Amino acid sequence: MSERLEDIAAAMVATGKGLLAADESTATIGKRFETIGLASTETSRRDYREMLFRADEAMKAYISGVILYEETLFQKAADGTSLVDVIRAAGAIPGIKVDTGAKPMAKFPGETITEGLDGLAARLKTYYDAGARFAKWRGVISISDTLPSFGAIKANAQALARYAALCQEAGIVPIVEPEVLMDGAPGTHSIERSQEVTELTLRIVFEELNDARVSLEGMILKPSMVIDGKKARKASVADVAERTVAVLKRTVPSAVPGIAFLSGGQSTEEATAHLSAMKAGYDLPWGMTFSYGRALQTEALNAWAGKPENVAAGQRAFSHRAQMCSLAAKGGWKKELEKAA
Repeated sequence: MSERLEDIAAAMVATGKGLLAADESTATIGKRFETIGLASTETSRRDYREMLFRADEAMKAYISGVILYEETLFQKAADGTSLVDVIRAAGAIPGIKVDTGAKPMAKFPGETITEGLDGLAARLKTYYDAGARFAKWRGVISISDTLPSFGAIKANAQALARYAALCQEAGIVPIVEPEVLMDGAPGTHSIERSQEVTELTLRIVFEELNDARVSLEGMILKPSMVIDGKKARKASVADVAERTVAVLKRTVPSAVPGIAFLSGGQSTEEATAHLSAMKAGYDLPWGMTFSYGRALQTEALNAWAGKPENVAAGQRAFSHRAQMCSLAAKGGWKKELEKAA
């Protein structure tokens, strides 16, 4: 495959394909494993991710790339093959989460700043040598009647831009992920408030990317959808789609090759329905697809349940969900297809 950033970015948002976010931290995947009564060990984490990556039907047809946690980037499958090579053999691109998490931001109560810039240039070289060709950094934006502050948005946007510039210098495509939380405190905000904050956040992010001389053609945007708070009334699918597309058209330059949405606390079906409505209903200047974690994995995790004899069942569940997301990325998902697939 071409090593040009533009070509890698285009491949990441190829029609009908999307990104599997398998970059859960050790702590996060431990919580997921608790739901199926499985202890989180290096081996169990490896076995789970290998189960997903070897689901050939899903990986070859519906997955363009996989975002990995650092541990996974250097792990080997049970047969000794590196997991990076397993992903490549399926025709997908290996990627890596490079931030070290959102931490409380000094002087900004209730807001966070994402850390991980110190030493990032050296780490990116190591990741590139290990096979990663794209990276991900998540900036977290809290939302309420009074949050976010301009200062917190600005600081997170600057960090995203600095990270993106370092990635491109290393030959790695940056996924720029500014997430406006739907499930933060208190989680009661309206969809109108979500639209206002998302638009402001994206405007500032692209100003900082421009100032940092980031090549828009060699990056992917991973935004949250415009959606009301977790504890608020639910807007219709059509309303979410209309508001999200309106914000994107006002803020995202057409030079950006693709937008890969995060699911951000939505249910599996909500994330699928919203993506399909956007793709089906609007003329868009960018590729549009999914970059889902829980919304791709929950059914597979439950079907697998940590048991070797359930690997095939887990892979079937993953393939079904990936197919539904693929249909959504082409604007062709319908609720009745859930049962038919």
